[in-house]
Amino acid sequence: MAKDNVPFHSVVFPCSLLGTGDNYTLVNHLIATEYLNYEDGKFSKSRGVGVFGDMAKDTGIPADIWRFYLLYLRPESQDSAFSWNDLMIKNNSELLNTLGNFINRAGTFVCKFFGGCVPTMDLTQDDKRLLAHITLELRQYNQLLEKVKIRDALRTILNIARHGNQYLQVNEPWKCIKGSDADKKRASTVIGVAVNIASLLSVVLQPYMPNVSTAIQDQLCIASSFNVVTNDFVCTLPAGHQIGTVTPLFQKLEAEQIENLRKRFSGGQQKAAANIQKTLGGKEHQEGDKRGNHVKHTKAQGTRKEQVDVVVSELVELQKQHHVVEGKGKKKK
Repeated sequence: MAKDNVPFHSVVFPCSLLGTGDNYTLVNHLIATEYLNYEDGKFSKSRGVGVFGDMAKDTGIPADIWRFYLLYLRPESQDSAFSWNDLMIKNNSELLNTLGNFINRAGTFVCKFFGGCVPTMDLTQDDKRLLAHITLELRQYNQLLEKVKIRDALRTILNIARHGNQYLQVNEPWKCIKGSDADKKRASTVIGVAVNIASLLSVVLQPYMPNVSTAIQDQLCIASSFNVVTNDFVCTLPAGHQIGTVTPLFQKLEAEQIENLRKRFSGGQQKAAANIQKTLGGKEHQEGDKRGNHVKHTKAQGTRKEQVDVVVSELVELQKQHHVVEGKGKKKK
């Protein structure tokens, strides 16, 4: 809940329950956040400022990207602000370049060099050090979730992906696979460990990005029984495990696309519509007054009925247009 709800749910409501004399269950742990603002201001439905649930699905940005970004900037200790530019940067750097790039590379290497089967792994001290680093991140992830530090736990997932990317860059399995038997053996171990890290990422991502998690597990042919988080990282995909077709998980967000969305949800369109309505309405009023005076003048001069009817019909049509501008007119089917 937001911080302004804390006094009611921590004091007022529990006191009301105690006052009944009945044995109600009382709150013992509240999870509250600070405020999430929008760009340089605040969200406002009435002014059309900001993105809301029913609008987000029409932006073309997948739901899991929204989930990721909103949890990434969750205002756990201080107010934070939604930013379209920051959403683009986080998608393109953290998701596309860090997380998605690592998982795609790990799976692609298995398919390209080992026919889609997880290769044999002969762990060295360097590999064991990597597994120890990832175990520390995994334990941190578990501890943070227990404390409902959801934002910080998400960052540990990205740290695991960074460890994986660095591991591939240092060991260069794409070069080792072309070398001596010892080099090929090393490539086999590195790729096997990497795809097992990708498997772990699919599990820890599940509460944050369920659709992405499912996509990774489908590509790696992992059963749902793998969705168990332990305190220690172990390679759960054995040598010989067959994986499926590996495809990119994320798409790049372009600056032009983001700028269009920023304008769309800035409230500017409502202001423009109001200004157009005001301008047109004013012109219609002026024109209507002129036509009304013309009708009176025509009748006063004793003009023939046919001419008067023409002027009156023009005035009626003008009034209809004015009602449409003001939102009063209804289109007839």
